Amino acid sequence: MNRKRVQRLYRGEGLTVRRRGGRKRALGERRPMETPMAANQRWSLDVVAHHMNDGRRFRILEVYHDCTRECMALLADTPIGGRRVARELDAIVRWRGRPATVVSDNGTELTSNANLQWADERKVAWHYIASGKPQQNAFSESFNGRWRDEMLNETLFRSLLDARTKLEAWRRDYNEVRPHSSLRYLTPRTTPSPYPARPAGALREMEAPRAGLLPPPNQDGSDHRQTLALAGRKTGSGQWD
Repeated sequence: MNRKRVQRLYRGEGLTVRRRGGRKRALGERRPMETPMAANQRWSLDVVAHHMNDGRRFRILEVYHDCTRECMALLADTPIGGRRVARELDAIVRWRGRPATVVSDNGTELTSNANLQWADERKVAWHYIASGKPQQNAFSESFNGRWRDEMLNETLFRSLLDARTKLEAWRRDYNEVRPHSSLRYLTPRTTPSPYPARPAGALREMEAPRAGLLPPPNQDGSDHRQTLALAGRKTGSGQWD
């Protein structure tokens, strides 16, 4: 029996394996991102995977303030879904205020309908970075490297409660005790807004000895409008079905 006959019999019996389609992603307008100039102008979100000392895995939601360099949340849980992310963001907004923009990658925890609904109802622009370009979320990625080297890779977690306790202790030390060179060697809590608010697109003078101008980074990603649409087709009016 040759290959063509086998394929014909498989098709006749309906035994062919169907290919899975691609995962639907949030779509929106693409535009360059601006450098944060004031408090609550932009937050960065990321989800980091780690494990306990017995091999059990868990995930950590990180919420980072791009302007004040403040780590506002390190939430350890298993698993972390879109509704859990939305509840944590609401808890932060109650004491920190509402952000103008939220930046994240395209992870499943951050692209669910619960996240899109939260951003739509709170009038927050949710910007998704381009796939395979973590440098577009540079503030969060830089914090991840420091946090993983200093804390995650040097600490053993016996349980989820133990992980939450140690993560919160490290977060408080990072925000309230450790000085930051980018904040003139102050802590994020003592510097709520290190840079004055300026019009969108304005350049910022560097505070370093070699002063210069820092233009906004040219980053392309999908930007969340007031109402996001999932993958579909565009109509003649330019809207998504």
